[in-house]
Amino acid sequence: MIETGWISILPPLIAIVLALITKEVYSSLFLGVLSGMVIYVASAHEPFMAVFSRIFDMMAQKIAENSYMIIFLALLWAVITLVGKSGGTSAYGRWAEKKLKNKRATLLTTALLGILIFIDDGFNCLTIGTVMRPVYDRQRISREKLAYIVDATAAPICIIAPVSSWAVAVASEVSDANGFTTFLSTVPYNLYALLTILMVVFICVTGFDFGKMRKAEEKAQLEGNGESMTDEELPKAKSKGRVLDLVLPILVLIVCAILGMAYVGGFFEGVPFSQAIGENPTAGLSLGAFAGLVTAFILYIPRKIMKPKEFAGNIVSGIGSIVPPMLILILSWSLGGVCRELIGTGEFISSFIASSNVPLQLLPFVVFVIAALMSFSMGTSWGTFGLLIPIVTMICSATAGSSLLVPALGATLAGSVYGDHCSPISDTTILASTGAQCQHIRHVETQIPYATLTAVVCAVGYLIIGFTNTPWIGLGVSAILLIGAMLVLHKVIKAKAN
Repeated sequence: MIETGWISILPPLIAIVLALITKEVYSSLFLGVLSGMVIYVASAHEPFMAVFSRIFDMMAQKIAENSYMIIFLALLWAVITLVGKSGGTSAYGRWAEKKLKNKRATLLTTALLGILIFIDDGFNCLTIGTVMRPVYDRQRISREKLAYIVDATAAPICIIAPVSSWAVAVASEVSDANGFTTFLSTVPYNLYALLTILMVVFICVTGFDFGKMRKAEEKAQLEGNGESMTDEELPKAKSKGRVLDLVLPILVLIVCAILGMAYVGGFFEGVPFSQAIGENPTAGLSLGAFAGLVTAFILYIPRKIMKPKEFAGNIVSGIGSIVPPMLILILSWSLGGVCRELIGTGEFISSFIASSNVPLQLLPFVVFVIAALMSFSMGTSWGTFGLLIPIVTMICSATAGSSLLVPALGATLAGSVYGDHCSPISDTTILASTGAQCQHIRHVETQIPYATLTAVVCAVGYLIIGFTNTPWIGLGVSAILLIGAMLVLHKVIKAKAN
């Protein structure tokens, strides 16, 4: 890796700004990767043509590193397609329409599912988006709202759940011998995760929306989501599909995914469960997705819902439909690889913390802001807290700030999740828009105001925590500010409408 200084922040900025301006993700991400590789090749004094060979080397490397994720997504989307073609999705939609009588019930059910599926954020996004999408279409709720609720109950839930792949990843980064206990102690200080959950519940209950989300909701009420509805989601008058045809494969997939994560991590050989599920989570998820595929075969073929040839064809069709978002993922992985492994973007930003002489009471606030900027620009929360946690630990141990270690670590995780939550190049953001079948940039545009409002009040909370050294006052003040801001925005919007 070559340290390139401030210029290392240009590639992610180029990708993000171009994506937001042009509304086109593929070329924006590629130009970000290209600019990063140009910086590296120029700094390493390599021939210019090495830029292109290194780009594809990086893509190949990231595909290899994330091979299990690719397999999991392919198998999961095959299951999703089969469930839709079986009529199970339509049957569930008709059933849910009878049970979920209004918009509030539908939104709260989505949020509850997001909270319950806390093992892995990507799995959360794809599963809940698929299950709830037909209900949203029928009730004329925007897919942007679905994508937001799914995304807001993915990483923010995983980062505070003691049994998740995220918990193990964080615990492994803490140099303390009892890293898992340290992780648990950061939960009350993770203001962004806690307040995001509060924000979701508040929006579900009140229906308050602002910004582009409000426009998306108004458009969905008038026009519906029919323009992007796939064939399998349309009502079928003579379908043999039943609710069980959707619920059973998905349920088997969830249960076997958890068991698969435990198996791959060595739980059945004596490894603690909390550690086992974080060993190789995507490998376990792949086993769960395959189990869902086998369940669908056993459920559909004997009942002649599908012929074997049709079943195989739907698998191929499902895998084919995941190619566009997969391309976005590969490009975002490549951009993150260039920034982290070649030009030192993370090291440059994190050096501000190590070299700054800010008062220790401001450390949680400063760490939160820097983690948010890093995670947003690199599109990864794991990469961000992986860089910052050791630095924060060293700062607190080398100064009189040991009492601020846990608050600072909580702020690190909170800032990392904020950037991951709303960055257009984050894989979680991409998977949330994929699961909801919402145009990716529309999801980003409608989600950023909600996430940023939450982050702003969190920043105020961390200023308070730095001086009080307790989470409760900062959390309480931030929660009041968040609800107050939402009420004021609602009042202003209502006044303008009148």
